[in-house]
Amino acid sequence: MRYALPFILAATAPTVPAAAHEVWVERDGAGAARIYLGEPAEPVPAAGDPELHRLKTPLVFLSDPAQPAVTTRRANHLEAALGKAGDVRVRDDSVFDPWESDGGMTGAIFYARAGRSESISKLDLEFTPVRAGADEFTVQFRGRPVAGAKVNIISPDHWQKSLEADAAGRVAVPDMGKGRYILAVSHKEDAAGMVAGKPVGKLQHISTLTFVR
Repeated sequence: MRYALPFILAATAPTVPAAAHEVWVERDGAGAARIYLGEPAEPVPAAGDPELHRLKTPLVFLSDPAQPAVTTRRANHLEAALGKAGDVRVRDDSVFDPWESDGGMTGAIFYARAGRSESISKLDLEFTPVRAGADEFTVQFRGRPVAGAKVNIISPDHWQKSLEADAAGRVAVPDMGKGRYILAVSHKEDAAGMVAGKPVGKLQHISTLTFVR
C-alpha cells in the first residue's frame, strides 16, 4: 500500500502555507548539493515547486556554519558547490511568513541534512546516525533526544512509512530497497523567536535527512 503524504503541521495549523512543504538536500558523492523546497514524496516539477521562490538564501555548510557555501538558483532547486565530500547541512528561517495560531504567532524553521558519515549534530533539530553509516538514527533537538518523535520515511520508490522514535529518540530505518531515502520530523517549541524577520511566540522546527543505501 502506498501511503498518502502526511502534512507534518496540518494537525496543528491546517491553513499554514508551510504545512505541506519541507526543505531537503540531495548530494551524490562530492558533487554539488541540490536544495529543494516542496513535497519530497512527489516528483519534483521541472520548473520547481510553486513556492520555490521563497527559498532564497539558506545557510548551507559542511562542518562550519561560519563558512557557508554560495548557492546558485537552478530551474527547480538551489545548487551549492562545496568543494569536498562530507555531510551537508541546511538551515533557513525565512521561507514562510509567521501565521496566527492559538492566539499568537508561530513561525517555521527548516533544516536539512544529506549524508550519514558523521555521528554528531550541528542543527537545532537533526537526525544523527548512532554511528557513521548506520541505518539507525537519533532525533535530536539541540543535542538532546526527542522521545516519541513522529518520523516519516520516504523510500527510493516514494513509498512512505511512519515510525515513532523510542524513549531514547532512536528510530531504525527499515530496508525498503536501494537508492535515496528521505526522513522527516517536526518539533514544536513554545519559545519566542524571530522568523522571516518577524517576532513569534512559538516555533515549529522541521527537519529532513537524505541518505543513499
